[in-house]
Amino acid sequence: MSDTPAILHSPNDLKDWMAAGCKPREAWRIGTEHEKFGYRNADLSPLPYEGADGIHAMLSGLMQFGWQGKFEGGTLVGLVRSEEAGGGSVTLEPAGQLELSGAPLENIHQTCAEVSRHLKEVQAVAEKLGQSYMGIGYSPLWGLDEAPQMPKGRYQLMNQYMPKQGGRGLEMMYLTSTVQVNLDFGSEADMVEKLRIALALQPLATALFANSPFKNGRPTGHVSERSLIWLDTDGARTGMLPQAFEEGFGFEQYVDYALDVPMYFVMRDGKFIDALGMSFRDFMAGNLPALPGEKPTASDWEDHLTTLFPEARVKRFIEMRGADSGPWSSLCALPALWVGLLYDSSTQTQVADLIADWTQAERDELRVQSPLLGLQTPFRSGTLLDVAREVLQLAEQGLKNRARSDGAGGDETQFLAYLQKVVADGQSPAEALVKKFHEEWNGDVREAYKELAF
Repeated sequence: MSDTPAILHSPNDLKDWMAAGCKPREAWRIGTEHEKFGYRNADLSPLPYEGADGIHAMLSGLMQFGWQGKFEGGTLVGLVRSEEAGGGSVTLEPAGQLELSGAPLENIHQTCAEVSRHLKEVQAVAEKLGQSYMGIGYSPLWGLDEAPQMPKGRYQLMNQYMPKQGGRGLEMMYLTSTVQVNLDFGSEADMVEKLRIALALQPLATALFANSPFKNGRPTGHVSERSLIWLDTDGARTGMLPQAFEEGFGFEQYVDYALDVPMYFVMRDGKFIDALGMSFRDFMAGNLPALPGEKPTASDWEDHLTTLFPEARVKRFIEMRGADSGPWSSLCALPALWVGLLYDSSTQTQVADLIADWTQAERDELRVQSPLLGLQTPFRSGTLLDVAREVLQLAEQGLKNRARSDGAGGDETQFLAYLQKVVADGQSPAEALVKKFHEEWNGDVREAYKELAF
C-alpha cells in the first residue's frame, strides 16, 4: 500500500472531510486548550526562547513527566505525550505563551484533572527556573517592543501578513492569551445548531470570562482587551459568521467560506512554504503559485482551517473561542459551561430556542459591546447579566442530566462554581481586578502577577 497522502480534488472532498467528524453521542469528547504567559520572577519580564531560564528550558524540563519533543527544523517547539501517558500536547504561541492542548476526554472531571496535572508539572519546572505563569487575557505590563518571538515558521509568515490586514494583528499574536473548549457534533444538523448557539453566546462567554482590563500598566476602561483586538485583526478570517444563520447552511457553505479566506502557508517536509494571500481554490485546481501543479491533501486542508479565526470555528469538531485566559478554576468552568449547554439534547434544544429570534444586528452589537461593558452590556430590555443567569441555569441542568460522577458523589455541576460567583457578584472578573488595582494595589499592576499566578 502507498503512503502517499490522498489528494482532495473537489469541494465535495473538503465537505466529506469535515462531515467525517460526525460521531455518535457516546463517542463525543471534550478537548480543552489554555494559554498562559510566563515571566521571570525577578523582574516580571517575559521569557525568551533561549537561555537557562527561557521557554526552551521549560519545554526540556517538562520532558521528565513523559512528554516528548516536537521539532521544527531541529528546533524544539512543542511537546506531545502518548495516549498511554495521558495524551495531549504542549505548544508555543508567538510570544512563548505556553499552551496545553488537552487530550479528548469523556467528562469534565477528567478534563479538570488533566489541567491540574499540567499546571503542577509547569509549577515544578518553573520553580527551578525562577519562572511563574499567569492566566490573563492581555499582557498587563509589557508591549510589542518587549515581547519575545518564538522560532516557528508559521509565526514568521504571520508577522509579515498581519499588519497588512488590520491594526492589531500583531498584538493578537504577541500580547493575548485565551482558553477554549472543543466539542463534537453528531450530524450536519447538529453541527449547525451547535455552531449557531456557539456564535450567538460567544459574547456572553467573553463577558463571563473577561479578564484583560490592563495595558501598559494601566486599566484600559474595558473588560476584555483581548476580545477587542479581534475586531481589528484580519476581517476576512474573523467575526460572527452571519452565513451560519442562513437557511440551508451546512458543511458545504462552511467549505465555501473557508475557501474564500486567503491562505497563510503550506507545509512540505516539515517546512513552512509562504502562500500568504493565495487561494485554496487555486490550490484545488493545481494552480497555487507557491506549489505549481500540486493539489492539496487532507493535511493541507486541516492546516488551512486552523488559519480561520471566527468566534466559533469548525473543523471535525467545534472550537469555542470567546474567552480570556484566567485563574485555575476558570479553566474548568469554560468546558463546564459549553458541555452543559451542548452535550445534553433537551438542554441544547432549550438553548437553541433561547437564541432563535436573536437578529444578526443584535449578535453583532453584543460582539462589539461585551468586551467593553462585560455583563452590563445592554440587551433588549435588560443586560447580558440577565442572559447569563438564564444560560447558567440551563448549563447546570444540562450537567445534571449528564450525571457524570466523580466517584465521590459529585457531578460536573461543581465546575460551574467560578461562573456562579461571577453572576452572583454581577460583574466580570476584570472589574474585580480593576477594583483591586485602585483600592488594594496602590495603582501597581505588578500585583496582578501575584494575583493571577498559577
